[in-house]
Amino acid sequence: MANLSAKILNSKMQLLLELIKVARPIHWIKNLALFAALIFTGKLFESTHFSKTLFAFISFNLATSAAYIFNDLLDAKEDRLHPIKRFRPIASRKLPTFFALVAIFAFISSSLFIADKLNSLFFLTVSGYLFLQTFYSLGLKNIPIIDILIIAAGFIIRVYAGAFVINAHLSVWFLLCVISVALFLASGKRRAELGSISSAKGITRKSLSKYTDTLLDSYVTMFANATWMSWALFTFFESPPASIPVWIFLAEISRTTTISKLLMSTIPLVIFGIMRYQALIFENRSEAPEKLLLTDKALVSSVILWTGLVIWILYGGVAHTTY
Repeated sequence: MANLSAKILNSKMQLLLELIKVARPIHWIKNLALFAALIFTGKLFESTHFSKTLFAFISFNLATSAAYIFNDLLDAKEDRLHPIKRFRPIASRKLPTFFALVAIFAFISSSLFIADKLNSLFFLTVSGYLFLQTFYSLGLKNIPIIDILIIAAGFIIRVYAGAFVINAHLSVWFLLCVISVALFLASGKRRAELGSISSAKGITRKSLSKYTDTLLDSYVTMFANATWMSWALFTFFESPPASIPVWIFLAEISRTTTISKLLMSTIPLVIFGIMRYQALIFENRSEAPEKLLLTDKALVSSVILWTGLVIWILYGGVAHTTY
């Protein structure tokens, strides 16, 4: 009897573990984009706005997990032919379809409940994201170029969902930055997928058969250039003016340290990050950008330094402005 109870418990724990895997919590790192509006509008340390953004983050985590599970259900047959995706819980048949459907319903219901409690515009944004991902999974992912645009749209929606939840305004220059980064990441993801599939001698995604290395390389290069240039333009035209000298030990040259373009000092870090990520793309290692942001030391370091420098400039002795 005790052995039977232990087996049942182990079975339940195994199902829970597979459910966590299929929900892909590592992908939640992409939802940190919701905090962009909070940071760049000078409201990071305002408890009310921070708590709203935190709940929005939780809501989006649930929504994205539901979308991933739904996509895995539809892709199970093709995923079994993929060198990496064949180990996913649904593709490997470790997670029954029924449990996956229950999880989708639970995640969507919880996500929309939280979204509705925040505000109606955020609720509509989350709903729109879910509809977009549903149509993506049902067939739009198989249409070349459209698939890249939808992946990029997911990043853009995240950023603006964060703005909607705190009723913040983001400038057109910041919008250009977000669009450029999103397209760069999306095209890089497809480029790495094509590279990994080529090395495995098989195509498991229909849209990939319509792409070539040369075409995707041109997309990656184009959007990489657009990313650093749009950030440079943003820092030049939208940088907050410094109110006091930032470097105390250089106070004697305060005229130099109080120029209104301090965010331009982050451009070298952006260029380095793009160059590093582009190198990883051509090594076929960017198929999962969220993993690189946690495992590649050079990329992680550049992101941490960039984030720290941006926050220090915006909140450490620099006047707050609205973008």
